Amino acid sequence: MAKQAKAKKEKSIEETLWDSANKLRGTVESSEYKHVVLGLIFLKFASDKFEDRRKELIADGKEKFLEMKEFYNMSNIFYLPEEARWSFVIENSKQADIALKIDTALHTIEKNNPSLKGALPDNYFSRLNMDVSKLAALLDTINNIDTTKDKEQDIVGRVYEYFLSKFAIAEGKGKGEFYTPKSIVNLIAEMIEPYRGIIYDPACGSGGMFVQSIKFIENHHGNKKEISIYGQEYTATTYKLAKMNLAIRGISANLGDVPADTFGKDQHPDLKADFIMANPPFNQKDWRAADELTDDPRWRGYDIPPTSNANYGWILNMVSKLSENGVAGFILANGALSGGGTEYEIRKKLIENDLVEAIVILPQNMFYTTGISVTLWIINKNKKERIVQLPDEIRNYRKREDEILFMDLRQKGIPFEKKYTQFSEKEIVAIAKNYHTWQTDLKSYQNIPEFCYGATKSEVAAKDYSLVPSKYIEFVNRDENIDYEHKMLALQKEINQLLQEEAQSKEDLLNVFKELGYEIKL
Repeated sequence: MAKQAKAKKEKSIEETLWDSANKLRGTVESSEYKHVVLGLIFLKFASDKFEDRRKELIADGKEKFLEMKEFYNMSNIFYLPEEARWSFVIENSKQADIALKIDTALHTIEKNNPSLKGALPDNYFSRLNMDVSKLAALLDTINNIDTTKDKEQDIVGRVYEYFLSKFAIAEGKGKGEFYTPKSIVNLIAEMIEPYRGIIYDPACGSGGMFVQSIKFIENHHGNKKEISIYGQEYTATTYKLAKMNLAIRGISANLGDVPADTFGKDQHPDLKADFIMANPPFNQKDWRAADELTDDPRWRGYDIPPTSNANYGWILNMVSKLSENGVAGFILANGALSGGGTEYEIRKKLIENDLVEAIVILPQNMFYTTGISVTLWIINKNKKERIVQLPDEIRNYRKREDEILFMDLRQKGIPFEKKYTQFSEKEIVAIAKNYHTWQTDLKSYQNIPEFCYGATKSEVAAKDYSLVPSKYIEFVNRDENIDYEHKMLALQKEINQLLQEEAQSKEDLLNVFKELGYEIKL
């Protein structure tokens, strides 16, 4: 019993919450209960921040301003009327109408804080008709988390990220598109280095690209105030997840007035971004009708992307929104590397216009939603020689207008959650360093078989503008150097020993039964 108690104590906050949330299974659809859990965590976090600010005001002798929202908003804290506070929810957690009270709390927070417009679940808890005792148990678990106790640890951000990841895994293939695995986002950030300027994600999901961008800036001693964030998301529930995800971390962003299709209703038509990070839907079919968007300015200078697949629609959308020195890092299905027809013509022109900087094949099983192979594209509007001052160093970019770097990461990665792969932090640093070395110092850069190759534009033209990395990166035929005689003799010895051991075991077993008086006759 003592051992069991100790094991429970060792559970992380994330694991404890996850176990508690799982108790809702059966009463709430798996695709729904992430909104339940994340909505409650948001409510707890907003309340903890609010209570801390109240204590500050009292300590400063400003009791008469306790119910004035301006004194909270000025500290970037949401003002909460009494019925929207966590303490009120907990006091009523065992009541039959607790779901209605939670809905009222979330609605009141949103009504009193315009920056949260459209972010919080609307009459969500009442509609789910949840088991009151299970909901009360979840509230008790969340009640034990002091989300503001250790500001350095970003507890609530950590919990939120953990849950988004776990929900994406739980929902499995065909779902969970709101989440891009963290190590992929980290790789993109380390490669394109979004230190300052405008960051844009045209298919922002739950906002993970923005969160990791801010973490990247913090980790490299940059200034978060030098960043502006713009995004767009089509799915209404995911749009809310993104707004909560960013609000909970104090990140302000313009995600458009409403959830909307980036192609059909572009909410940032004049935007010029310095950095674009994106993981748009893979191989999206029928994304426009044949007579729709045919004169869209985003395709200007290129053929109109085909209706059968949106991959090149996404690429041209991003190219059209890059600033003069803008860089984009985005994930696409591998088919875009060598597609024919209109895709071929657009790809050829992108290469001739010196926009494609790097093509990086990722390992399989990195995504929780699909098993297809994917590629990281880096598009750079300025591949000329120039000097850029970064927070930690000065980067001297060399002229590389006629070049493209190909990288194959299929042998990289470490196991994650048994059946998935992710990059280790060390691998991410090494991959980004290799890319930056190629960008800055060709004398120090080396082509490495089965890993990377710096190709010239004429080489790519000779391969008929295919961007499939295996056409350029040297392949090592390991079978060529195998000594078959030596291998077979070693295998013969190993099998011989195994068979002898098996025979001995069989004999021992038969003797045991014989001595017991139950001889086995074969």
